[in-house]
Amino acid sequence: MTWLETLWTAVDAIRTRRMRSALTMLGILIGIAAVMLTVGLGQGAQQSVAAQIDKLGSNLLIVSAGSTTSLSGLRGGRGSATTLTAADAAMLGDREVAPDIAAVAPSSQTSSTLVGNGTNWTTSVIGSTPSWLSVRARSIASGRFFTTQELNTSEPVVVLGAETASDIFGARGAVGQSVTIGSQPFTVIGVLATVGSTVGGDQDDLAIVPMTTYAASISPSSGTSVSSIYLEARSSARLSAAYQEADNALLTAHGVNATTADFSLNSQQSIVATATTTARTLTVLLAGIAAISLLVGGIGVMNIMLVSVTERIREIGLRKALGATPGAILRQFLTEASLLGVAGGLLGIALGVVGAMVLPSVLRQPVTVSTTAALAALVISLVIGIVAGVYPATRAARLSPIDALRSE
Repeated sequence: MTWLETLWTAVDAIRTRRMRSALTMLGILIGIAAVMLTVGLGQGAQQSVAAQIDKLGSNLLIVSAGSTTSLSGLRGGRGSATTLTAADAAMLGDREVAPDIAAVAPSSQTSSTLVGNGTNWTTSVIGSTPSWLSVRARSIASGRFFTTQELNTSEPVVVLGAETASDIFGARGAVGQSVTIGSQPFTVIGVLATVGSTVGGDQDDLAIVPMTTYAASISPSSGTSVSSIYLEARSSARLSAAYQEADNALLTAHGVNATTADFSLNSQQSIVATATTTARTLTVLLAGIAAISLLVGGIGVMNIMLVSVTERIREIGLRKALGATPGAILRQFLTEASLLGVAGGLLGIALGVVGAMVLPSVLRQPVTVSTTAALAALVISLVIGIVAGVYPATRAARLSPIDALRSE
């Protein structure tokens, strides 16, 4: 019996038992689709997190102030202490101190209510310098950003995020309008282009003012202290060097060591690595759970093949009586099991691809399906079919022709 004849015999056997074969393939189909979509969701989440972190700025380093501890022992959040100052930012901007740092943007932030156009809106008010725009990789949708001259003279000007401008002024243009922050009137000189939400919060709901104006009018108690300093490395290749230069400079300036450091320094790479590791761990966990359904599907194939052997004992006996070898019988049942596995795998891949097209609009989460994952799923389904068919096929091959023909 040739391989082609064996294949057609297996196809005919599967077609004869359509319902049973369909239910058998269903288990593998669901398992393959579940694994593909789970892995796709995990990979999509990793890409989404990386893209959101990239929105924070290009080749970004973030220096955060330390935390405070109250008399009662309550520890404040990172950035609550006054361990960073404008002088630290100026030092890091010195080419002789940190030659691999391209730009520096000190930043202080508080929550405040903006009043304008008959509307009250509470948002994050940030005090920074003109370099904030380039360091944070932001752009202006309308108007302009404040200048160094306006920073030096503490001008009451403000640049609004797209959402903040829309919520206060609606369809009416915000540029040129006036808003009150605290008790100080500010002139809106620009609106930032929208970037959406990131791991750091809603980047479209904020207001940026000159750092000197922030210290004079919005948070007089802050003085020259800043809550964070954003650093832009000259290139991604120099990010590590910039990190070391900033770390060493601040440790020396503050008279502390790595153990007693009163600040923290993080890079995009470390943030991405941490987020990716977390997403990858969850992906492996969920994929493992989904793989259980593949195991169930394999058991289903084995069960169906055992039932098929039991039902076809007389057929097996007749084939052997006509000269079929045990190897031919073994090959026939293994081919049937393999076809069930491959068919279920192909249908599972198709379902996974359809799910990857539909789920993003439902879950608001990207789903990535790679060719490698699809091919791996197909190989897995074939292996499941072969492994699940080995025992039933071996049992069929070992049947005695006489005993098989006597069976009722």
